[in-house]
Amino acid sequence: MSLCKVDMNTTLAGVPLVNPVMNASGTWDLEGEQLLRDPKPGAIVTKTIKLKPVAGNPTPRLHDTNCNEVLNAIGLAGVGINAFLEHKLPQLKAPGRRVVVNISGTTVEEYVELTARLDGSGIDMIEANISCPNVKMGMSFGQDPKLTHGLVSAIRSRAKVPLIAKLTPNVTDIVAIAKAAQDGGADILSMINTLLGMDINPETGKPVLANITGGVSGPGIRPVALRCVWQVCHCPDIRIPVIGMGGIADANDAMKFFWAGAQAIAVGKANFSHPASAMPDIIRGIGEWLERHGFSSFEEFRTVVKNGMQ
Repeated sequence: MSLCKVDMNTTLAGVPLVNPVMNASGTWDLEGEQLLRDPKPGAIVTKTIKLKPVAGNPTPRLHDTNCNEVLNAIGLAGVGINAFLEHKLPQLKAPGRRVVVNISGTTVEEYVELTARLDGSGIDMIEANISCPNVKMGMSFGQDPKLTHGLVSAIRSRAKVPLIAKLTPNVTDIVAIAKAAQDGGADILSMINTLLGMDINPETGKPVLANITGGVSGPGIRPVALRCVWQVCHCPDIRIPVIGMGGIADANDAMKFFWAGAQAIAVGKANFSHPASAMPDIIRGIGEWLERHGFSSFEEFRTVVKNGMQ
């Protein structure tokens, strides 16, 4: 049985995907379009979009930890919603391609305005990056259940497409945050965002990033990500699908997230290392795994996982 004979289709909140693989926000852009081999991912997730253009943090803002992880403090640099709608989005749209737009703000009002601006744009889903600081409260939206519920509820009231809430692992109880996002109206959860970390130059004694701290991504965070996905997916109060991410480098990593309960996965740091082949190889590898284990479709496998979780 070849990959084309294994039915890789799945559905997230009513949105059909040709396979359960996508990129993590900020790890793929239009410049990589010509490099990307077949099979293509089920959805493309944009870099974070804000209301106004953002230059990002001062340099240095990217650091290789020498243990296959990356420490970044890019600062959500981007073109802003106007340029995105005029120039970027038309290029992203293609027959059969699902487009997920990742948004961020520093106030609830900014998230709501971004959501309103995307109304009627033809996108398939919105992913709200709720890991950003709330300037009025002095802490991340996604680190407090009440703030999470309030923000997601406000976005949901304006969104005309399925809403994904992207969760941070930098909390004491990610299940409580997931429940708050679900109760606020999120249709899907994506997890995890990067872990907060830092590194120091041993010669100078100074932080390697101008921002001092940054987000850690790469294979080393996978055990944390799997634990988070497992806890949320095995909570009987959580009834919405999960997109798992964090250190996925190959198909075996992806299968671990599916066994943990994720309905789809997102590939991040691996896209930097292998921009042409990371996602295609993982998609092909998932199909080969399904074939080896006697499954004719991804959804057949999902049924086995769900039955085992009951």
